[in-house]
Amino acid sequence: MSEPRIEHLSPDQRAALEAELAELEGPRRSAAVEAIATARAFGDLSENFEYHAAKNEQGLLEARIKKLQHRLNHAVTVEHDTDEHVGVGSIVEIADEAGDSMEVEISAVGGVSPDSPLGSALMGAAVGDVVDVEAPRGPWKARVLGIRRT
Repeated sequence: MSEPRIEHLSPDQRAALEAELAELEGPRRSAAVEAIATARAFGDLSENFEYHAAKNEQGLLEARIKKLQHRLNHAVTVEHDTDEHVGVGSIVEIADEAGDSMEVEISAVGGVSPDSPLGSALMGAAVGDVVDVEAPRGPWKARVLGIRRT
């Protein structure tokens, strides 16, 4: 069995995951239990669509809860408090070789993962640096135009 992957989260990213977990474990879990109880009251469970749908929803909810708990238990919170180089939580403006620019957030939660080809290439880079991105579609270069924190 392999070691769990360590995720690097900014304090804001950790707080967002903890808030989602609290919502799922509290009100959402209670609502799922209530929906099952209501559907069970409709009678024969073998042909009770509402019951099966509610149980399916509960299963999906419990799976998401387990995933969030695992992520939080194996995550490391990092404080990145500078705009001088790219770190977890940085918002980075980059340009590709054609001059097309984009803005990406280095984040394990809803952004470019620090473990992804682009994220790992940008980690530690400063404004003006050109980094080599080893992407699945082939290598490319990105120039760091700007760095700011969330």
